[in-house]
Amino acid sequence: MSTDAAPTQSPPLTPSAPLPFWRTTLFGIQHVLVMYTGCVAVPLVFGAALGLDTSTIATLVNADLLVAGVITLVQALGIGKLLGARMPVVAGASFTAVTPMILIGEEYGLSAVYGAMIAAGIFGMLVAVPFSKLVRFFPPMVRGAAVTMIGLSLIGKAVSMTFGDEPAGGAPLALAAGVVVLIIVLMRYGRGIVAQSAVLIALVLGTLAAAALSLTDFSAVGTAAWFGLPDPFLFGTPTFPIAGIISMCLVMLVIFTESTAYLMATADHLGRPLEPNRLARALGADGASAVLGGFLTSFPDTIFAQNVSLVRMTGVSSRRAVAVAGGLLVALGLVPKMGEVVANLPGAVIGSVSLVMFATVAGVGIATLARVDYSRNDNLLVVSLAMGIGMIPVVAPEVYEGLPSSVRIIAGGAITSTVIVAFVLNLVFNHLTPARTPKESAA
Repeated sequence: MSTDAAPTQSPPLTPSAPLPFWRTTLFGIQHVLVMYTGCVAVPLVFGAALGLDTSTIATLVNADLLVAGVITLVQALGIGKLLGARMPVVAGASFTAVTPMILIGEEYGLSAVYGAMIAAGIFGMLVAVPFSKLVRFFPPMVRGAAVTMIGLSLIGKAVSMTFGDEPAGGAPLALAAGVVVLIIVLMRYGRGIVAQSAVLIALVLGTLAAAALSLTDFSAVGTAAWFGLPDPFLFGTPTFPIAGIISMCLVMLVIFTESTAYLMATADHLGRPLEPNRLARALGADGASAVLGGFLTSFPDTIFAQNVSLVRMTGVSSRRAVAVAGGLLVALGLVPKMGEVVANLPGAVIGSVSLVMFATVAGVGIATLARVDYSRNDNLLVVSLAMGIGMIPVVAPEVYEGLPSSVRIIAGGAITSTVIVAFVLNLVFNHLTPARTPKESAA
């Protein structure tokens, strides 16, 4: 049975027949399995980069799952005409925000990270409606460059998680290589839920192998509580540096472009166009996730691509199943022991898993860039310059060391600089000046 109310609202996008309770629950669990590793990797990468202790990282994990669950429920069921796509989509922490949050934390402290996030969330909620009408300014060229840079800029973080300060080699290298090979085998030769949960399976088996090699330490798990709420403002009263706010607002626009692409893909599968008002409500929920995440010390959420793929692969577009997934995520977020388990996963395992996921993110961006028409309008120049300038902070971060901190955080971040260059050049070449023909471009 559809949960959409009143005919005055947008018509439901749920063509599949109602499912019995047990199948609804099963598909809800499957949604959690598919997105879980990607969701918890965000606090792990963020915490490791800023040198947080495992207990603090565990708290971030719990807050991350709780906020993801709440926003998933909002996206699936909606809050009247205010928030939520009312579509079978799952929300989770976005990798887009990780690098800018790390830069803000290093320069201004952790209280500034969450102050900037709250401000960016409010900004997102305010611009959701106009953004939904301006999607044409964020074509595959801009989205693809941004997503590709997200993946590439995080690969170094995955390597650091794998080996820490130790030189690569020995048991950690062998374990990391084994985890990567296992993921490849499961994704290539597995079927159904096995292939879809390849990362999670590799994470579990890799942790068991690490335990056999004495590379694990879960002693803190025993002292953690079975039930608890995340601490609001864990790092103190939020502060609001202007540079941090601008950087996170740019991140919010990138998150909007990600979510828009995945919402469009889901709408296509469901056989209906994505109406601007539905898109605006969905993007408003993304903004709300940043506000809630700022209060609970979590992360901004976006629509998860792997769950969009799951809906397409299974043909099950039940919003109730997604709501079950949201409820399960909320429940997991209220179990501190679960957070401690995730926070204490061996670095060689979680680092190698993260490497695969970040490389996959870059691959998704490259696939998006493959849709760009490079025969006209200097699109190749736009992509090339955006990627080239975006790589500078990755390969030569010292270039920006002499600049003021406010400039360094905005222009010296790989993701934000890529988005700025791609957006501005696309605006100039494809909207503000006459388009050139292929012959003129080659002349």
